[in-house]
Amino acid sequence: MEAIATVAPEVGTRPACLALGIPRASYYRTRQVRSPRPPSKRPCPPRALSGPERQGVLDVLHSERFVDSSPHQVHATLLEEGTWLCSPRTMYRLLGATGEVRERRNQLRHPDYPRPELVATRPNQAWSWDITKLLGPGKGVYFYLYVILDIFSRYVVGWMLAGKENATLAHRLVAETCAKQGILEGQLTLHADRGSPMKSLSLAELLLALGVGKTHSRPRVSNDNPYSESQFKTLKNWPGFPERFASSTHAHEVGRAFFAWYNRQHHHSALCYLTPAVVHHGKAEEVLAHRHQIRLAAYRQRPERFVAGPPRIEKLPETVWINRPEHAAHQLAPGSTQTTPDDPEVVPAINTYELRRPPKQATVTAAATL
Repeated sequence: MEAIATVAPEVGTRPACLALGIPRASYYRTRQVRSPRPPSKRPCPPRALSGPERQGVLDVLHSERFVDSSPHQVHATLLEEGTWLCSPRTMYRLLGATGEVRERRNQLRHPDYPRPELVATRPNQAWSWDITKLLGPGKGVYFYLYVILDIFSRYVVGWMLAGKENATLAHRLVAETCAKQGILEGQLTLHADRGSPMKSLSLAELLLALGVGKTHSRPRVSNDNPYSESQFKTLKNWPGFPERFASSTHAHEVGRAFFAWYNRQHHHSALCYLTPAVVHHGKAEEVLAHRHQIRLAAYRQRPERFVAGPPRIEKLPETVWINRPEHAAHQLAPGSTQTTPDDPEVVPAINTYELRRPPKQATVTAAATL
């Protein structure tokens, strides 16, 4: 712009702008001297307090009598004495303008924990584990039940009963269960809550050595570990579950009976009423096809009893999750796809779990894995 201002008087503004490739409008705009626009003044409503009135209210609030009282307390007290200064909200507004409204107590600020998101499309891809207390023979006596559950098949892959809750026992259970299931590096993610055994350094080192990923529930979020919590509820509502366990031997007997029933006889509602063992060992399609043939035979004999028409074959959910990801496609296993059956004879099962205990120390009485 300075070059144009230098040569324009000699050759003219238009030729100078053309020669330098600068629009004339830009040149003229820079030559204009604009005075700063005065800020617009907001009109003061007639009902607003005047300056002296505002200061008078603040003086009352700052007085020794009311310095520790809230505006509502001050307002009520003055009304009983026959004085009205302004509304409590106006008092709050005046105090806020001077930076005198704040929480007096120190506030605990929690860090922002990430939301765990797990997706499983086949068995042994994501496990959930937790520890629950079992009442012992007397007051203050407990047994601790460690359970590892496959979230896709709901199959209990490992469990342990002990007299205490610590990282050494958790390390042993996870190591034995991974070896039994033949877990390969990069295959599995292990999810748990934030109890001390779950967050222990020894367990973290084991998982790192095995190539197993790990996630944790957020604090005070009960449904971040829904599968383990649901399985414990099934355990404690099982008809054979006693109010108290007489001894560790008694607790082991009940545990063996329950987990054998749960894995091989319990028809799970989220698995098309298949047993976890059938799904975990890859026999689901065979059993569902057999069921379908039985239904078709019954339909051919008495079609009038099938008011919804011919029976349709059931289908397991292809994906289960903990906290369904917003972009679930990004969370699927390599080579897997998420589809919805278009076949009118296929009825997909519904994943009913869109839907987690703490630490101590004490002596292992026994351990067992399925």
